[in-house]
Amino acid sequence: MSPKETIGNELSRQLDLWLSKADLTHGPARAIIAPHAGYSYCGACAAFAYRQVSPVVVKRIFILGPSHHVRLGGCALSSLDKYQTPLYDLTIDKQIYAELEATRQFEWMDVQTDEDEHSIEMHLPYIAKVMEEYQTGFTIIPILVGSLTPEKEAKYGAILAPYLADPQNLLVISSDFCHWGSRFRYTWKDNSRGQIYQSIEWLDKQGMDIIEKMDPRAFTDYLNKFGNTICGRHPIGVLLQAISKLRGQSNSPRMAMKFLKYAQSSQCVNMQDSSVSYASASLVIE
Repeated sequence: MSPKETIGNELSRQLDLWLSKADLTHGPARAIIAPHAGYSYCGACAAFAYRQVSPVVVKRIFILGPSHHVRLGGCALSSLDKYQTPLYDLTIDKQIYAELEATRQFEWMDVQTDEDEHSIEMHLPYIAKVMEEYQTGFTIIPILVGSLTPEKEAKYGAILAPYLADPQNLLVISSDFCHWGSRFRYTWKDNSRGQIYQSIEWLDKQGMDIIEKMDPRAFTDYLNKFGNTICGRHPIGVLLQAISKLRGQSNSPRMAMKFLKYAQSSQCVNMQDSSVSYASASLVIE
């Protein structure tokens, strides 16, 4: 067995284990929010989002990840044809890409940017795993999301709303939650909430509650008020705007967003500590 096969088998077993420990309670998901850190930190948490995916239904998977390395005022598409994973290769949907390019609102990332960005990459093995039995029957649409203004979030949300409305599509929103500590230049705390890690959880839960209410303006206000270092705030903002666009239609479908799991990389108790929070959510559209 080659080293790649060995890694693939080990990863496959690990993903199966995490998925087996997560219950299907809020599916079939039309969109999920899930973390993108190392799997040893957030793999178990991410399973709660991916467990809600119905692979028999899904034909196209949009992956919206924040740009960590390149300054980007809009959104960018991949110039590649396929993404490799240790399980199998994922094919990029050129037809959807052509439709998105026709809006003239997207640019293209170079290969180096693509390879450097982990916010999309870390979701690929999970996607490969949950879609394993249908691996020849689906495509992916990776979208790198820049530092968008609320107006641009609304613009991209409007572009993606028709895709969100289609039951054969799944939107994967890549985001970690609070990055706390001096190394992240973020040390907000509320002493009335107990220990620092309890204060962080309270802060994250405020944002999660707003996301569950699917209110893009309230989410922007929350970020402006607390400055919470949610790295995927713009992909989340685009999703909330897409939902808002659908809810504004006369025959608006019923929608429900629910967070299913929350975790922290470590529990901060003093100002020298640091942690990253992880949360998994699922959006169901009836």
